[in-house]
Amino acid sequence: MRTPRIDVSIKREALLGSAFFRSMRAEEIDEILAFAVERRFPRGATLVSKGDPGSSMMAVLAGRLRIGNVSAEGKEVTLNVIGPGEIVGEIALLDGKTRSADVVATEDTTVLVVERRDFLPFLYRHDTLVERLLVVLCDRLRRTSGALEEIALFDLPARLARMLIKLAADYGRPDGEGVRIAMKLSQRDLSNLVASTRESVNKQLKVWRDSGIIDLVDGHLVVLKQDSLRALVG
Repeated sequence: MRTPRIDVSIKREALLGSAFFRSMRAEEIDEILAFAVERRFPRGATLVSKGDPGSSMMAVLAGRLRIGNVSAEGKEVTLNVIGPGEIVGEIALLDGKTRSADVVATEDTTVLVVERRDFLPFLYRHDTLVERLLVVLCDRLRRTSGALEEIALFDLPARLARMLIKLAADYGRPDGEGVRIAMKLSQRDLSNLVASTRESVNKQLKVWRDSGIIDLVDGHLVVLKQDSLRALVG
């Protein structure tokens, strides 16, 4: 049985979920949707490999994508995990340079693909859009600087608390008296996301679990006391 195509309103929301596209007008978004292509990938499929040509951007409509690399020692390094309404590769639409990371589907995933060859002519037709996108990119640079500053200034409990609060906000589902993070992340994934070691993250999670701040249910982290995590952030 053929899988039905995803409604255009969901595609529009997926693009508008990114600051990159949020600066665009409704008619500009609809123009992009006219040339964007919907594609499906099974769990475990590699959508993009590091070093591939930067020829497109992908917006997740359903499923999950893991963005990461493999170190010189052969270890997988998770840089980010994204779900519905999030995008990857938008910078490739502008500079066309090779991919800096691998993108793998961690579950059956549907994405909306915008090709650079279609996007650039669209950009040239809307000259005021260039200025709007420059503002977005400058804001991203500031946020990247802030993230680097956070790694330098905050200890592991604060960084991990910030990450769990963000994951609970983005992927949280009510679960009894807590919030279940509806995304399975290994301790290695978490350690990479907070720039620490797996052993250190494991130790901190155990402390919080023993204290009743978090729990682990069927492989999912459940945040029981968000106020306790926020207190660590300051």
